[in-house]
Amino acid sequence: MSPAQAQSTHTPQPSTVDAQDVAKFSRIAEEWWDENGKFKPLHRMGTVRLDYLRTQILTHAKRPDEGMRPLNGLRLLDIGCGGGLIAEPMARLGAEVTGIDASEKNVAVAKLHAEKSGLSIDYRADAPEVLADSGARFDVVLALEIIEHVASTEAFYDTLRQLVKPGGLLIMSTINRTPQSYVKAIIGAEYVLRWLPRGTHQWSKFLRPSEMRRDLVARGFEVEDVCGVGFHPLKNKFFLDRKDLSVNFMLTASRQ
Repeated sequence: MSPAQAQSTHTPQPSTVDAQDVAKFSRIAEEWWDENGKFKPLHRMGTVRLDYLRTQILTHAKRPDEGMRPLNGLRLLDIGCGGGLIAEPMARLGAEVTGIDASEKNVAVAKLHAEKSGLSIDYRADAPEVLADSGARFDVVLALEIIEHVASTEAFYDTLRQLVKPGGLLIMSTINRTPQSYVKAIIGAEYVLRWLPRGTHQWSKFLRPSEMRRDLVARGFEVEDVCGVGFHPLKNKFFLDRKDLSVNFMLTASRQ
């Protein structure tokens, strides 16, 4: 088969982009770095998420947690990077970071903030399947608070498998589909506390940890860790909770 014939038989991957969700986040893109704005929950959850990411990455890489740049030399992809709330600290820890987002407005905000912060991050307004088709592979792929917003979870999992190099690490976070999450993540966060704009989440698109584990294992991943993220209302802060996965949870898996 000639190269031209081979190219003509290539079937593009289904798009994982949900245009309505992209438009929703584009409308509030300028608020990414406002700690009291529409993305307040992500700022409040920041320390907890970063502690988890750092621990899981260094454990998998068998590296000591020491020095200012312990992730030096690792290629890391942040899918659905938004304004760069995770990409920037990962870059500061030494990783070679690529951040992608389907919203051009989000990417513009991220690029500007990184420039002001003196950080070199490869930001792109791309869908993950576009990057996968280019042949890009990473030591670490982050998909945080994004899978509940994609058009097709099956296509998204397939793309993740392509993006994580063999032996590499995937870390995901999302919201569990439980009665507790409906009360806390939708009614509480969107209607009572007004941490998020109404309609940010659809409960039916939340995923149970067992579902995520099943779909990742089917694609050659080994789940290494699952941990809940709780919120202490009196202390007004988030914390890692290994006993309760009923609302937010994080999952780490390695590609075999």
